[in-house]
Amino acid sequence: MNAATMSYRQGARYPADVTVEIAGAGAVVTGAGSGIGRALARGLAAAGARVVVNDLNFEAATAVAKEIGGYPAPGDAATEAGVAALIAIARDGLGEIDIYCSNAGIAVGAGPDSPEEAWQRSWEVNVLAHVRASRELLPAWLERGRGCFVVTASAAGLLTMLGSATYSVTKHAAESYAEWLAASYGHRGLVVHCICPQGVRTNMLAQSGQAGQVVLGDSAIEPEQVADALLEGMAAGRFLILPHPEVARYYQMRAGDPDRWLHGMNRMQQRIEEAERGLA
Repeated sequence: MNAATMSYRQGARYPADVTVEIAGAGAVVTGAGSGIGRALARGLAAAGARVVVNDLNFEAATAVAKEIGGYPAPGDAATEAGVAALIAIARDGLGEIDIYCSNAGIAVGAGPDSPEEAWQRSWEVNVLAHVRASRELLPAWLERGRGCFVVTASAAGLLTMLGSATYSVTKHAAESYAEWLAASYGHRGLVVHCICPQGVRTNMLAQSGQAGQVVLGDSAIEPEQVADALLEGMAAGRFLILPHPEVARYYQMRAGDPDRWLHGMNRMQQRIEEAERGLA
């Protein structure tokens, strides 16, 4: 089996296997003008998909689409109207949407004192964008018995992200929603993948401040490694896509002994504060 043709085995309780053909498939990638989204668009296109490239940045979406022979669809993939418009444009260009990568995300705000606007925008982009896209896509997918929904969450959604409550909380919600979709519709042909990387060398990491550098800097990977991990995970039929394999161990540690885990995270928070004092 190669990256162009991938089978998804849903388990013995289901009546049949669900097969997603990437070669020739219609795919949408949101937030694809840079970073992880651009890498996902490139990876899917290289595997033979016809890709709609979405981004708020018109020039970035157009440039990536031109590079990969795709279709630019600039716009806001978080708002209800924006999601509906994107999916309508994608269907016009592709005929059918087979794979939807709900990738766009933001990191704004810090602790509980973050303004309401930061909390609300984080909720809109990091959570409701997935809900709104699935609301538009599910009826057709369930009717024909196949579809692939990819959520870019974060290792923060499985663990936590020190320094940003807004990001950590909404990424937990994004991963939880992806789980709910998989549990609810797997037997009806829906394949769900949830990407949960740690640090990735993108503008978001560069802007994450001291907390991001202390927690994630040394292990940061390139966006292309995230795309490779997705393609490999799709081939294996895995729900969780972990570009940093060690996250699986951390996730087990957190679940097995949450008190010890929280003590360890608090010690790391103290390291961050010490580093910040050293820069002051």
